[in-house]
Amino acid sequence: MHERSSVAELAESLKAELNRYSPGGKLPSSRALVERYRVSPVTVTRALAQLAAEGLVVTRPGSGAFRAEPRATPVAGDTSWQELALSADTATELVPRAVDASGVLVTLSAPPPGVIEFNGGYLHHSLQPERALAAALARAGRRPGAWGRPPTDGLPELREWFAREIGGSVTAAEVLITAGGQSAITTALRALAPPGTPVLVESPTYPGMLAVARAAGLRPVPVPCDADGVRPDLLEAAFRATGARVFVCQPLFQNPTGTALAPDRRREVVRIARAAGAFVLEDDFARRLVHEDAGPLPATLAAEDPDGVVVHVCSLTKPTSPNLRVGALAARGPVLERLRAIQVVDSFFVPRPLQEAALELVGSPAWPRHLRAVSQELRNRREVMTGAVALHLPEFALPRVPSGGYHLWLRLPDALPEASLLATALRTGVAVAPGRPYFCAEPPAGHIRLSFAGVAGPIEIAEGVRRLRTAVDELAA
Repeated sequence: MHERSSVAELAESLKAELNRYSPGGKLPSSRALVERYRVSPVTVTRALAQLAAEGLVVTRPGSGAFRAEPRATPVAGDTSWQELALSADTATELVPRAVDASGVLVTLSAPPPGVIEFNGGYLHHSLQPERALAAALARAGRRPGAWGRPPTDGLPELREWFAREIGGSVTAAEVLITAGGQSAITTALRALAPPGTPVLVESPTYPGMLAVARAAGLRPVPVPCDADGVRPDLLEAAFRATGARVFVCQPLFQNPTGTALAPDRRREVVRIARAAGAFVLEDDFARRLVHEDAGPLPATLAAEDPDGVVVHVCSLTKPTSPNLRVGALAARGPVLERLRAIQVVDSFFVPRPLQEAALELVGSPAWPRHLRAVSQELRNRREVMTGAVALHLPEFALPRVPSGGYHLWLRLPDALPEASLLATALRTGVAVAPGRPYFCAEPPAGHIRLSFAGVAGPIEIAEGVRRLRTAVDELAA
């Protein structure tokens, strides 16, 4: 039996027996618990530590473990005064104090047991490099100075690694280490646009970015995309009409559509922004989620931009684990100092042990092996899901089969209400991501996003699509 499950089972058994002891009463010794439950001393120590963390027992070195005194009964206070304190006239408020995180929570919240998770935003644990991460973290903890304060911009070696990955003439001096991609986007939007101003975004686009923009008091303005990415003519018109100074885009395997910005549009987008005196915020989130059959990848926009138009964001989180929140911001020119200042004020620095672990991981032979395995598995899962959709949901439109990323973007039939489908699908045992949060204006049609990376494997993918078919049939009945 795994140590983790043994600890959990022992903790539950000890909880069930706590009522035998009066508050302050001493529990059996660790040796007695080892003999009674036939577990290791380490398991006993960890189980008692878990109960202590929950406030159920108190451990005293040299004396043992004791049942904790009962907690005081919570007093039901009157919090109605907060309604007035938190309210504001949103018509005159530049930075709204209320933040809508619903579009983000859809991909972060685990569904109920037994529900197939097509709404996930991260790799299933079976696809994560858990063994390599554990080894990297162990080695990182033993590095000289690993627990000392890091440079505020990040470890020089890690900045150098990210600079090489971004490519072109980007240098380590132009890179800041961030606590993941979401944190980098937050810092960048605060640096690039003052509250109350517009920011141009692809339509549809990543809900987490829309939430960040609105929380910063910005007004997202949609720029439509087609099969080749954002339309340059509409981007140019949007800059003229709004006076915006920022355009946020995902040029590679865009979320949610999976499109890649066409080669002839890449320089055009940067040229249009430069002519408008504006920045391009490049969110390169999916470069390490390329599928095996994708072919050579284009360079980053930042690699081909000598004038500092592009502010680049990338992260190690998506291809590894939601807990390895290490990313990078790259920029050149005066804006870099503003980005640096905001990051320092917000978070001081990214914890050094986490940066050291990231360095250990990307420098190990396990890293390229992991990327190859993920690339192959994502392709396999994509093919299973596209085949299942074609078989069971032929009336759903799939405009693009992506060659990177971790999901499919489906347009619903006009007669099928998006909200009703989501609720019915959940009852039939499959959770999907709604399309509405990906649009900052009224969507042209109902959509859903189906992730094939957050589930156990092909069998679960096929079963999830079958359950979705059941939901559609229930709504049609």
